[in-house]
Amino acid sequence: QVQLVESGGGLVQAGGSLRLSCAASGRFFSIRSMGWYRQAPGSQRELVADITSGGNTNYADSVKGRFTISRDNAKNTVYLQMNSLKPEDTAVYYCKVSYYSRDIRPNDSWGQGTQVTVAS
Repeated sequence: QVQLVESGGGLVQAGGSLRLSCAASGRFFSIRSMGWYRQAPGSQRELVADITSGGNTNYADSVKGRFTISRDNAKNTVYLQMNSLKPEDTAVYYCKVSYYSRDIRPNDSWGQGTQVTVAS
């Protein structure tokens, strides 16, 4: 019962910036965490960054110092500010929310992905 709407992907030159956003809506008891994953062709999907409702964050080593994840709990929205982008950041980026349903069961929902392409 949770839907995710992603936006902000696109084409950018190396060294540039993009800001992704993901808004969750629907019926749920509470959100535990939200995060971003990415998958390049021929590669496994990997965690980029996530953040708990309490504000604790985790980042992949490859993006530390360049990406910043933040959230607005009141809006059930998570953001990913991506700076100093590199061609190897090119991937489909997926938003994920971990939440408790109305019957207090843990669940995950995924967005449909947004393409980020970084040109050399």
